[in-house]
Amino acid sequence: MMKLLLLFVAPLLFLTVCCSAQRPHQCHSPPLLSGSLSVSARDGQDWAVAKYRYDAFGQRIRLWEFGEVDSKSFHLNMLFLFREGVVYSMNYKNETCQKNALHSSFHPSRIPRNATLLAQVILGGSSAPGEGLLVNTWTGDVPETQGKYVATVTEFGCIPVSTLYYTEQTGWVTTTYFNAVTGIPDPEQFIPPPFCNETETEEDTLDFFSAFF
Repeated sequence: MMKLLLLFVAPLLFLTVCCSAQRPHQCHSPPLLSGSLSVSARDGQDWAVAKYRYDAFGQRIRLWEFGEVDSKSFHLNMLFLFREGVVYSMNYKNETCQKNALHSSFHPSRIPRNATLLAQVILGGSSAPGEGLLVNTWTGDVPETQGKYVATVTEFGCIPVSTLYYTEQTGWVTTTYFNAVTGIPDPEQFIPPPFCNETETEEDTLDFFSAFF
């Protein structure tokens, strides 16, 4: 009986060791994601909390956010349409709409091929199943902005957990993601409301970061 048990357990232990020893690899997040996030910049002087919808197929992002910038609070409802090159800021209560040209390319949520692995760790506890979350932390440079980043994603699913992003202009910007769900439960949220139909495009051109703050 003991020999039979050893014959059964030994291959399982071998597979466990092999799987655990596999090096994490760069990955793509699911193309459709819903969830929430928080952003902090300028040592916490500027901050925002938002619900988001992320559609990599259609290159669209929807945000419902509130926060504080330069000691002034704000509440925004925004729709980024990268293929059309526009961003809408909408107020459903007053049925008003602002439309700006969007000077940003769509960047899918992923770990770039040239990213360097910093560590694989367990967030939370590891003494029992369900106590912790296995994540991988990566770092790299952003040549377009002369910036750098530190990004953490889950080992299984490549779901974003947090991102640190730095440029001389912005300083460190910290983003934390939570309550992520794969899929879009309300795809109609990517369609501008009727009261935006006649809105003229403003002269000011925004990028994703300036629009968010």
